[in-house]
Amino acid sequence: MKSRPLPADPLIRQLIRQAQSAQLGRRTLLAGAGAGATALALAACSSGAAAKPTAAADTSATDKTIRWDNWALYIDVDDAGKYPTLDAFKAQTGISVKYTEAVDDNNSYYGKVKDQLALGQDIGADAVCLTDWMVSRMIRFGYTQELDHANIPNLANLLPSLQDVDFDPGRAMSVPWQGGFAGLAWNKEKYPQGLKSVEDLWAPELKGRVGVLSEMRDTMGLIMLDQGVDISGTWDEEEFTAAIDEFKKQVSDGQIRNIKGNSYKEDLANEDTLAAIVWSGDIVQLNAENGDKWGFVVPEKGGTLWNDNFVVPIGSPGKKNVEELINYYYDPAVAAEVAAYVNYITPVAGAKEAMMAIDPTLAEDPLIFPDDATLANAYVFRGLDGTEEQTFNKQFQAILLGAA
Repeated sequence: MKSRPLPADPLIRQLIRQAQSAQLGRRTLLAGAGAGATALALAACSSGAAAKPTAAADTSATDKTIRWDNWALYIDVDDAGKYPTLDAFKAQTGISVKYTEAVDDNNSYYGKVKDQLALGQDIGADAVCLTDWMVSRMIRFGYTQELDHANIPNLANLLPSLQDVDFDPGRAMSVPWQGGFAGLAWNKEKYPQGLKSVEDLWAPELKGRVGVLSEMRDTMGLIMLDQGVDISGTWDEEEFTAAIDEFKKQVSDGQIRNIKGNSYKEDLANEDTLAAIVWSGDIVQLNAENGDKWGFVVPEKGGTLWNDNFVVPIGSPGKKNVEELINYYYDPAVAAEVAAYVNYITPVAGAKEAMMAIDPTLAEDPLIFPDDATLANAYVFRGLDGTEEQTFNKQFQAILLGAA
């Protein structure tokens, strides 16, 4: 039989390669017994009892460069493809930045670097922006360096609600970059009736044209909220299983066409999908680049709320350089400039006032500067213990493999 090319999504490719190397059958994988389907989850949820690696020596004084891995569409870009705030940072500090859109999905990125992190090796990045739950994992395993707040005086501008989080008390190891919502988007030309709820994604006329995120907490979080579960509160495996069953049904029935990380945007742009679970800021940018083609809404029963955070990997030799970078981006004027492009929630107090000078309309946008009503309908997926994370990831990733 002629082999098929691997799917384009990095997470799916990685899972399939792991499964192939383990020589496991698809039936075994979907039953949850295969190592390939759960390799990322098992590695991520191990006890972490091994000795934690030691931070690299800092060479910032002599090497004025930063290698920054981030998500796509997550910093300001001008018409020439340059990054204005990064250019200004270099002019101000003398530090150059190699900026790479290397993060498509938390799990796929972590899967590429976890072995080097465990050994305390340089992963080729000095700054990485990852989501709360992944940052929690990296801190727990000792894969991040402690930040020197004395080098980040602008950290005083961090919004009070983000200054002390359970996975990083006092923000010793991480600092928020941007936040946002997971919600629903649709092609307004091809599907003018729009969406109000996750259940609307299962409409017969959308069969085979629906996309969802490979980020488990966002896709499953929205489905659970649609089923009446408060994902921020007390719930157990029974509620998660009910949502997984619904997800699996929509995949097996062909309702869901694509399960992707950040690359889902291309599917919307080329109309491979007409409706999807998405991240809020991406849709504003897609509309700016392609015309006002897509609608976005936080579902009636709620959307997820998250933050992506700066961390310095344990093997990076450039921690002080990164601290200068963070300090720069915590200037409200700079934070507003970034927010005006990326349209995500800025964590910097004073940025809304600075935005008034750039674009007063954006200063009143609740997806960038959420009001109480918007926040009341947004939920943070509660923290998972190691067993839950392993179990839930295993079930979710088995479906990803089946969809491939």
